Amino acid sequence: MAPGAVPEAAPGAGPGTPDAGWLRVHPASPFVRGWVALAAIAFFFFRDTFERMLRGGPLIDEQLAGRAPWLVLGGGVVLVLTVLGYVLSWYFTRYQVAGGYVRLNTGFLFKQQRQARLDRVQAIDLVQPLLARIFGLAELKFEVADAGESAVRLSYLRMDEARRLRAAILASAAGLVPDPARGGEVPPEAPEHAVLTVPPRRLIGSLVLSEQSVFLVLGGAVSVALSALTENRSFYLFLIPALLGIAAGYWNSINRGYNFTAAISPDGIRLRYGLLDTQAQTLPPGRIQALRISQPPLWRALGWYRIQVNVAGYGAAGIDGEGTSRTTLLPVGTFPDVLTMLSLVLPDPGTPDPVATFRAGISGLAGPAAAPGIPAPDDGGFVTTPRRARLLAPLGWRRNGFTATDTALLIRSGRWWRHLALVPHQRTQSMALEQGPLARRFRVADLVLHTTAGPVTPRLVQAGLDEGRALLDAQAARARTARKRQTSEQWLAQVRTLAAGPGSPAFPAPPAEPARPDATTPPEEPDRQENRHHG
Repeated sequence: MAPGAVPEAAPGAGPGTPDAGWLRVHPASPFVRGWVALAAIAFFFFRDTFERMLRGGPLIDEQLAGRAPWLVLGGGVVLVLTVLGYVLSWYFTRYQVAGGYVRLNTGFLFKQQRQARLDRVQAIDLVQPLLARIFGLAELKFEVADAGESAVRLSYLRMDEARRLRAAILASAAGLVPDPARGGEVPPEAPEHAVLTVPPRRLIGSLVLSEQSVFLVLGGAVSVALSALTENRSFYLFLIPALLGIAAGYWNSINRGYNFTAAISPDGIRLRYGLLDTQAQTLPPGRIQALRISQPPLWRALGWYRIQVNVAGYGAAGIDGEGTSRTTLLPVGTFPDVLTMLSLVLPDPGTPDPVATFRAGISGLAGPAAAPGIPAPDDGGFVTTPRRARLLAPLGWRRNGFTATDTALLIRSGRWWRHLALVPHQRTQSMALEQGPLARRFRVADLVLHTTAGPVTPRLVQAGLDEGRALLDAQAARARTARKRQTSEQWLAQVRTLAAGPGSPAFPAPPAEPARPDATTPPEEPDRQENRHHG
């Protein structure tokens, strides 16, 4: 076998073919991943020379001249060993997409094999760091249920190969069978229809009006006041770490949210974003377990909102760090943008007037109710905290509430920082009714819905005890019924109607074939209910 040949490759197989043999990643992959090590070697050996060059002195002084041969020899040995390690890392890194699995073998001395079932892949992300973009490479990240981190990461492939492989796997998961008459040719990447984009000025404006900006202004005002009262200028020094941290946070938000674009295709919701490091996600709507719409106080005057989701497969990585951008369905948008994204996640809202229901959930405030447990007629059907418990939440008791449509449970909270959590009935995995000593005194309780890990924690706070118990039983029944109705295992069934084109209505009729159930919750699994009383 010639050096560099791919072993065990099936005839005619290629990187975009689901039945391909063992293949190697691009030869430049280890250098793209390990460029920091090369930069550190160069800095260590050439730092003094670079400093003398900046000062206008000689590149090699007398003291360095005697050590130059040894430095060159040592640097050459370290460089050769590093490059050799990269070459071995590339040679022993192989991947395979065959038999319903994607497999990745790595390691020279310590070998490791990772694999993921294609029918359990929750999402496939196409990531391009800045250096990878320069080389025309991309990384594929395969997410499976509750992995907590990427199950398999193919770093790196040529951009066209990565797109073909991604399209082939998504087509297979969507139930598209290659045409035998065309030799099993891999279908091209599914077409998409853009639904919205976030203008850069709106993204920057949302950062200026964010909570970090408020804390920065308050910290600066306190520092100025203390410096004036004590005549001590050292208080300004305490702002330096905060400024650096907030500046880094601003840069990360801009870098990850810049040029945010959402589109719909037969294989799911496609999100693209990034300034230097670009990323393309495909989120099958059936994999979204819970959704939260938020509105900070300073965004209220401009009518801006943020949408975050829990996605099966992202795990705890969706709570902070890099996962924050991956679990953001809309970084900042208007109310029509919110309705557009909701129509993609929940094609059938289960209510005759979804706009009024969602508006009441986001910004509604309960008025006088006719009787306890009966929603106010002008509040979109939301049942709020009973008046007897207003001392526990003097500002939020008229906001905290819930309502259930035929397809989802909506939970709203917060008077100043407004939140609306939405959980499709079939995504309810378990529930818990919690009650502390003060809650027992006022006969209220909290209902917690358990979903996959992520930034959204659906929790109904301070519901009336009778209403909470009734909701616990009713939601368990709704969840069982919704899961039994779901028979499809293909992503395409969830978005078939939505992929019809830009002319589709904001909330189209539900598809003829129901969406697939969550891979982590079998259709016939009974609900697990808990009643916790904290003494």
